[in-house]
Amino acid sequence: MPQALLAHEPVIRLGAFASVLIGMALWEALAPRRPQAIGRARRWPGNFGVVVIGTVLVRLVFPVTAVGTALLAESRGFGLLHAIRAPAWAAILAAVIALDLAIYLQHVLFHAVPVLWRFHRMHHADLEFDVTTGVRFHPIEMLLSMGIKLAVTAVLGAPPAAVPLFEVLLNVTSMFNHGNVRLPPRLEGVLRSTLVTPEMHRVHHSVAPSETNSNYGFNLAWWDRLFGTYRAQPAAGHERMTIGLEQFRDPRELRLDRMLLQPFREP
Repeated sequence: MPQALLAHEPVIRLGAFASVLIGMALWEALAPRRPQAIGRARRWPGNFGVVVIGTVLVRLVFPVTAVGTALLAESRGFGLLHAIRAPAWAAILAAVIALDLAIYLQHVLFHAVPVLWRFHRMHHADLEFDVTTGVRFHPIEMLLSMGIKLAVTAVLGAPPAAVPLFEVLLNVTSMFNHGNVRLPPRLEGVLRSTLVTPEMHRVHHSVAPSETNSNYGFNLAWWDRLFGTYRAQPAAGHERMTIGLEQFRDPRELRLDRMLLQPFREP
């Protein structure tokens, strides 16, 4: 099983990424939640450009993937879950939940620490909110995130099967909860009791700092409620709220070169 995971992990991740991206883009085109003043042709090249550059950079800098780290930890019996000898199903479930908590805490950290915020703010500087916002992360933030993920995977002793499962879930839910889509209110209310929905995460992309610093979760909605960072709705309402950051309102900031240099420039 570990060998099969290593062999097919890229195909599984790419297949999930492409299918969800296409599905969400079609959903947004057919039934958008909010009208967009800035079209896809102006925003999408930069958003896709940074994820391509970041993915290549991560592969060049880190010779070992998170799955490889999990396999190494398993072979040496290293990590918390190996120490307590949890059953396989329980270890996989615990690892997925723990990795999701780590992503939540990392997200809070990238908002709280000024030097980290400089890289993360590029994600928030998108002037619209749609499926491509969910992949718009600065390449250096992607490098830092991978380093954190490798460390958490090793300390946990995460089972190799749990890592690609979590990574696929993270990619899928990131694109879903950044979607410019509308769910039936009753269904949305049920889903957000457990999962982060687009209505919930859109609040996090508000221009108002008190709303930007809320709803940090990507997968599970529990962490925001548990740690007191949950906000149900934006003050201005979803239709009238302003997306982005006050410091970067010029549409020229959507160009790939300006996105890459944004952390090193003053607003």
